[in-house]
Amino acid sequence: MARMKKIGVLTSGGDSPGMNAAIRATVRTAIYEGVEVVGIQEGFNGLINANFTPLNARAVSNILQRGGTILQSARSKEFRTVEGRQCAYDQLKKSGIEGLVIIGGDGSFTGAHIFDQEHRIPFVGVPGTIDNDLYGTDFTIGYDTALNTITNAVDKIKDTAASHNRIFFVEVMGRDTGYLALSSGIATGAEDILIPEEITDVEELVHNLVSAKKQKKNSSIVIVAEGDDGGGAIEIAKKVNALYSDFDTRVTVLGHVQRGGKPTAQDRILASRLGNSAVYALLSEKSGIMVGLKNGEVKETEIDVAISKDKNLKPQLLQLVDALAV
Repeated sequence: MARMKKIGVLTSGGDSPGMNAAIRATVRTAIYEGVEVVGIQEGFNGLINANFTPLNARAVSNILQRGGTILQSARSKEFRTVEGRQCAYDQLKKSGIEGLVIIGGDGSFTGAHIFDQEHRIPFVGVPGTIDNDLYGTDFTIGYDTALNTITNAVDKIKDTAASHNRIFFVEVMGRDTGYLALSSGIATGAEDILIPEEITDVEELVHNLVSAKKQKKNSSIVIVAEGDDGGGAIEIAKKVNALYSDFDTRVTVLGHVQRGGKPTAQDRILASRLGNSAVYALLSEKSGIMVGLKNGEVKETEIDVAISKDKNLKPQLLQLVDALAV
C-alpha cells in the first residue's frame, strides 16, 4: 500500500477545550512528514457538503490556547443514513483524501466506525470530550479544563454558601457518567456527590445534611451529575426540601460554561501528543483505532472496544468521598 499523501481532520459532537491543540498537532505532524492536510468544517456535515479547507502550518498558528474548535462541530442527522455516508465517501474520493483523523467522543467514533465498515476509509480517533467516558484512555481532551472550571466555580459558590448558612446543589455535566461530578466533588470538598453510576437515596442524603448541620457545618455543597437518577439538581433540591423544610437551599446549574475557556496545560499536552500519534498511526496503515493515554503512555484501542466497553469509576474514589465528608 502506498503511503498516504493527503488526510483530513475534523471535530465532531460536543466541543471540548484542547480540540484546537489536537488539530494543530495533526496538521503540523502531517506537514512534517510531507503529507497534505485538509480541515473539514462542521464535522460529518462537512464531509457530506465537501466543506474542505487546505491547512498549512501557519493556518494553525496561535490556536493552542483557544477553547472550542476552529473547524466547528455539528451533529449530523444526514450522516446517520446510508445515503448520507455514501455522499460523504464520494466527496472524499473526489477530493483525494485518503484517511481521516476524527476528534470527538463515542457518538463520533460510532459514526466513523460504521462509515469505515461500509466504505473502508482509514481513520484514527482522538478522544475529545469533557465527560472522560471513553474506555482505553485515562483522560480525554477537555476533561481537565472542565474539571478546573467546575472547581473554580464551586470555590466561589462556597464563599456565599458559608456567608448565608446555605446548602448549594451544583449540577455539572455527565449524562451517563459521573467522572466530572466525582472528581470535582473531591476537589471542592463537597458533602455529597450524586452520580449516574449509583442510585440516589434522598432520605440518606437528608440524613447526611442534617448530620453536617448538627456538627456545626455552616454550609454544604452537593455536586449532582446531570444524569443522576434522582432527576438533576433542581429535582433533588425539591425532594430534599420536601423532606426537611428547614434547609435554606439554592441550585446552580453550570451548564455549557464547563465546555468553554482556555485549555489547561495538561489538556494542551495531551491533545498535542494524541494528535501527533494519530497521524503516525494513519501513516503506519492503521485504521479503526483510538489513540489514548494509559499510565502516561500513548496506547491504541480498537474503536469498537472503546465505544462498547464501560469505563468504570475507581471504587477508591467513592470511598474517599465518604471518608472526607465527616
